[in-house]
Amino acid sequence: MKRRVTKAIFPVAGLGTRFLPATKSVPKEIMTLVDRPLIQYAIDEARAAGIEDFIFVTSRGKSALEDYFDHSPELASALRKAGKTELLETLQATNMDSGAIAYIRQHKALGLGHAVSCARKLIGDEPFAVILPDDVIAAEKPCLKQMIEAYQDTGGAMVAAMEVAPDKTSSYGILDVVSDQGPVVEVKGMVEKPAPGTAPSNLAVIGRYILTPRIMQNFDKIERGAGGEIQLTDAIAYELTTGRDIFGFKFEGERFDCGSKAGFLQATVSFALNRPELRGELAAFLKDLKLPA
Repeated sequence: MKRRVTKAIFPVAGLGTRFLPATKSVPKEIMTLVDRPLIQYAIDEARAAGIEDFIFVTSRGKSALEDYFDHSPELASALRKAGKTELLETLQATNMDSGAIAYIRQHKALGLGHAVSCARKLIGDEPFAVILPDDVIAAEKPCLKQMIEAYQDTGGAMVAAMEVAPDKTSSYGILDVVSDQGPVVEVKGMVEKPAPGTAPSNLAVIGRYILTPRIMQNFDKIERGAGGEIQLTDAIAYELTTGRDIFGFKFEGERFDCGSKAGFLQATVSFALNRPELRGELAAFLKDLKLPA
């Protein structure tokens, strides 16, 4: 019987340099799409998938991220007195119970794999998810929930995957698959950012993972990659050397790369257009918008 996936790691230690100067004082993860920060989308997706324990791998300067999930009794009281019930409910939905979130510091920027490995003592011998808040996925059924349902049939390690244009494969970890039929594909190899023209497929790894606790041991067995970083994809790919299964899952939904300025703006427009109270005014603005020469 497969164990339930109830723990998730959120690597949020990055400096967000692509969004300077905003990220000089505001952690990238609480920059907002419309009126909700990136991390809220990630938390909501995890909750919908049945995640109960949330592990944040942070760094210096992220105290505002921790404060965001704390209770705010003064603000709640002011909204209650003003009769602003809907806003009060919105506020309360951001609260996390004491003990629900664990914070771990990543003291050195040694890559995504290193960030995940920092949480090994909290993971223990349980399967776990990894969610990268930069990847925001709009879907009728949350992406991680789709994956966990598929994982109940497959076991092993599972990574979210999406098709990308051939000229974009050098920007991603790319799957080498046995066959590409249906949403679940069997993986026989993973290549991190292949040179142009050498990618084994156009299936790119996206920031959602379901992993076995063995992955934590694999970090001790793999070599460091470029820049001395420890790659998560290398630790996952190591499973293949021991005869264990890796699957790619082609999720249903639209992914936005909110780690880039263009992707963040695209997500903002898309999410705003999906809000009934904003759609009309924004659509009219975009229709009449004149692009600079």
